[in-house]
Amino acid sequence: MSMEEYIVKDGKKLRLGYTTGSCAAAASKAAAWMLLTGRLKEKIRISTPKGITLDLEVLQISMEENTVSCAIKKDSGDDPDVTKGSLVFAQVTRTKTPGITIDGGRGVGRVTKQGLDQSVGAAAINSVPRQMIRENLEEVCRLTDYRGGLSVLISVPDGERLAKKTFNPRLGIVDGISILGTTGIVEPMSEQALIDTIRLELRQRKANNMEYVLLTPGNYGSDYIKNGIGIDPKIAVLTSNFIGEALDICREMGFRGALLIGHIGKLVKIAGGMLNTHSKYGDCRMDIMAAHAGAAGLSSSCIEEILDCATCDDAIRILQENNLCTQTLHRISNRISFIMDYRVAGEIKTGSIIFSKKYGFLSETKNARSLLKLITEE
Repeated sequence: MSMEEYIVKDGKKLRLGYTTGSCAAAASKAAAWMLLTGRLKEKIRISTPKGITLDLEVLQISMEENTVSCAIKKDSGDDPDVTKGSLVFAQVTRTKTPGITIDGGRGVGRVTKQGLDQSVGAAAINSVPRQMIRENLEEVCRLTDYRGGLSVLISVPDGERLAKKTFNPRLGIVDGISILGTTGIVEPMSEQALIDTIRLELRQRKANNMEYVLLTPGNYGSDYIKNGIGIDPKIAVLTSNFIGEALDICREMGFRGALLIGHIGKLVKIAGGMLNTHSKYGDCRMDIMAAHAGAAGLSSSCIEEILDCATCDDAIRILQENNLCTQTLHRISNRISFIMDYRVAGEIKTGSIIFSKKYGFLSETKNARSLLKLITEE
């Protein structure tokens, strides 16, 4: 059963969905109802923390005397979520011990590293979904006047396969997906979800007593960290386009320093004050390259060539041909250093290393080497 709630983003009408946490809570409530009443329940209603009520179809029901299992199909709306269409199962069992216990079964990940929402060894069922499950089961217990205990086991049969497409392996969550959701509702193409992932990774580093952190926008940076610098790229936190937000979180969490390693195509935008480097916010790459090249002494005709370039690598070629590459990139690095320091209000040490896939190392800020040394020694 699909949701019929919508939002408008960038002029497009997009359908909302519901989280794996909502699926787990709904399946748990339905299973508990059938267990404690002995009656079939083919549709279940829950309220989400966002205030939206969901009426969901209950699937694959299995009823026994002391255990009931059923599933809810995940619907992420118009968001391209990897769990879309997956079945989230809840098995609810009577227990002699009063209270409600919640655990993860097949396809639900286990936490192996500190700093995550759940402690090491626990099932990767986050706090809000656990609260939703507990509150819905307590409601059913009140309605049926049941005073015994209930055990809930959440499983996702294809969770282990799906987890390979998520951040879980990087975060130290093994053998399955996480049961997530702070509002119970999925908003399509949510930038907040990406920022929350950055925060999660940084919190994990902080929990491991790291004082200095390595940041990179994506796969190009990870490849360069591995092959160009020779260190394990897993130590880096992937920021995607959200470099400003990542720096904000580093400052908020009290890190002493942050080193950003990235491709010239991303990092040159920072020199123009763009700390969200997504192309939808603008593309000032050639303008910045041309401005600093002109300040370094490049002729007006060559500046025009740079402004017509499609890639930063092509602009670098022009700079090299005119023996102004080092000077221009030095100016750009200084500007990046200024912008990053300004974003963190000088409260933490920042630095950056710029590279190109074609030309390799290009430039670095004054603090880059010392920060890299501190990071690798931690």
